[in-house]
Amino acid sequence: MRFTSSFVCLVTGGTSGIGEGCVRHFAKEGAQVVFCAPGPNDGTALETELNAARPNSALYVPCNMTKPEQIENFVARAVEKFGRIDCLINNAGWHPPHKTIDGFLIDDFRALIDLNVIGVFAACKYALPHIRKVRGSIVNISSLTAVIGQLQATTYVATKGAVTAFTKALAIDEAAHGVRVNAISPGNIFTPLWQQGIDQSPDPKKCREDGDAAQLLGHMGTTEEVAKLALFLAADATFTTGVDNYITAGAELAYGRKTQV
Repeated sequence: MRFTSSFVCLVTGGTSGIGEGCVRHFAKEGAQVVFCAPGPNDGTALETELNAARPNSALYVPCNMTKPEQIENFVARAVEKFGRIDCLINNAGWHPPHKTIDGFLIDDFRALIDLNVIGVFAACKYALPHIRKVRGSIVNISSLTAVIGQLQATTYVATKGAVTAFTKALAIDEAAHGVRVNAISPGNIFTPLWQQGIDQSPDPKKCREDGDAAQLLGHMGTTEEVAKLALFLAADATFTTGVDNYITAGAELAYGRKTQV
């Protein structure tokens, strides 16, 4: 195991996709993990599974990341249970269905900002007083789309661009406290959300093939691969802060045709 002493990691959106991958990987490496999701029972099965494998290693806290008071409670529960916070992984977020700007409602965009941006801000705000005490770190899950854009995803791309910029600004402020703040920008990582998109596609087989073909390596990444990068940033990258770390298999490389007609 990586962690031989008490190391407490918070993960938002920790019951599915990249968040669940981080919860499982950090727990496997010996960390005590506190994770959240919106529903009252969304994480109870995962909590039970992890605690059966290693007692007192996991705590699930229901939390709607658009409700600041619930985020504050999430942080407080972690400190009450384990006494400290070493790392915060801000993973909670959503990618709306693809539409042109004409199809997005302004109120929908505001709601997405509340989840994808304000939720990240609030989690950092409430966790930092505890993270500073141990000179810990924050890892914000952004997206490669924040840098290269994405077809019919203006609202999502804007929120992830904000997360990346916020990460850099917070890294500057928190360096005085010995706290490192980094971002991870995944490309195509195969998650339940990706599978949902495949299932809803008019041609699921082509949708999956296109998703795999977007990477130079010819396949999507796994949630465990992202979790391993998050663990490196939290535990080993002690001279790294304010960095946007790509995990993309080269999806942003290679000049080629981009027109849609």
